[in-house]
Amino acid sequence: MLADRFRRARAGTGLAAQAGLAAALSWWVADTLLDIEQPVFAPISAVVALAASVGQRVRRTVELVVGVAVGILIGDLLIHLVGVGPWQLGLIVALAVVVAAFVGRSPAVVVQAGATAVLIGTLTPSVSNLEAPRVLDALIGGAATLLVTAVLLPLNPLRIINRAAGPALALLADQLDRTADALRERDTEAARAARDRLRDNKKEMGSFGEAAQGAREAATLSPVYWTTREGPLGRYAKAVEPVDRAMRNSGTLIRRALTLIEDGERIPETMPAAVSALAEAARTLRKEFASGAAEPTRCRECALRAVAEAGRAYRRGVDFSGAVVVAQVRTTASDLLVATDVDQEEANRLVRSAFGPLEPPGSDQPAES
Repeated sequence: MLADRFRRARAGTGLAAQAGLAAALSWWVADTLLDIEQPVFAPISAVVALAASVGQRVRRTVELVVGVAVGILIGDLLIHLVGVGPWQLGLIVALAVVVAAFVGRSPAVVVQAGATAVLIGTLTPSVSNLEAPRVLDALIGGAATLLVTAVLLPLNPLRIINRAAGPALALLADQLDRTADALRERDTEAARAARDRLRDNKKEMGSFGEAAQGAREAATLSPVYWTTREGPLGRYAKAVEPVDRAMRNSGTLIRRALTLIEDGERIPETMPAAVSALAEAARTLRKEFASGAAEPTRCRECALRAVAEAGRAYRRGVDFSGAVVVAQVRTTASDLLVATDVDQEEANRLVRSAFGPLEPPGSDQPAES
């Protein structure tokens, strides 16, 4: 437990350094260079923009400014019409939120508009000329965040995406391994547990997708990492969609494996071997991505070995659900090949070649239980 806390703290040191530098830089610009009185909103805006999901900081900066502008516009207008006071403040905030929701669906715009409206409604009576500095503060804070994350203290985009891709691919590999064991032992509970765990993949795949988006943003904004966009980073970014498809197709595979076991269908010994090879392909893809391999060839070899084992299982004889499991091994292997930057048409050709002849089930040799 304590070790996990230390790991989380260590993983957050880069973000902490960026936040501290962005806050300090935005305050210095607003206070020293532009002589804005008490520019507290500049460092707040910097931290808020930085707190956005990696990959959304440019958009969050724009949303900050839009939200601030809406809040100021509504606040200023209503103060001139109805004055200040508790009910006036409530009206200002409510209208600012409604207008912000009309302008854009982003929660950040709505929150910033409401917060700015509160500040305008409560501080205008005691602080003069609040509006322009507030907008300028938001611009300074957002700009400071972009400068820090892109130029002064950029995070390695490959490290960002590695950290997120690992859990997603590990989840896929682990549940396929559990399924292979469940097929060997005809263990319905193990297959059911693998099905339920793989189904609950939103956290892992969500993090992988956000990290890919963030890595692309970091590589686009930061000159230091421009050269990575066409190498391993580019492959990583393109792998999110096929890995997501592999997750879904593996889910179907596991559901049919469970049905196969429950119905007492035949299980050729090469069927669990095919699922194990598929798990190894996912695990190897993770390792080859993490190492920055020029070509993830071992993952491709494992995926095609899974297809070959599935072909042997099919020819030895399978029943209805077994045929679906075999088909899903082929489909998932194709997804993993595409994740290694193989063209979809070429991936399908490789799968067909590895699978072998489509002879009628039972034409090879008797099934083994």
